[in-house]
Amino acid sequence: METTWIIFFLMFLILFLEKRNNIVTVVRKHLRSKKGNVNMTEMIKNYIGKECLIYTCTSGSTVTGIIRSYNDGWIEIEQNGQRDIMNCEYITRIREYPRNKNGKKKSVIVD
Repeated sequence: METTWIIFFLMFLILFLEKRNNIVTVVRKHLRSKKGNVNMTEMIKNYIGKECLIYTCTSGSTVTGIIRSYNDGWIEIEQNGQRDIMNCEYITRIREYPRNKNGKKKSVIVD
């Protein structure tokens, strides 16, 4: 019985370390690509003033807010009346908040 728990624990540990390794690899690859940052700069400027979903490479988190400005690799995001600043090097994806045919925000977002 004890060996079964040890095997399950080791499997869980291996899966956890593998996921962490994948995240670190994505971050390193993203930080090395200088050319990709130029394209990201141009794309971010298209989303200024729009409500967006911003996906980051750190633990798969998502930030929702209105992009207010872009300066030197940093964007200013307004969420619920508060303004936050985010480093663009950690952004993996940006898209406008999805809306239905009537213009209302969708309650369920599927990626």
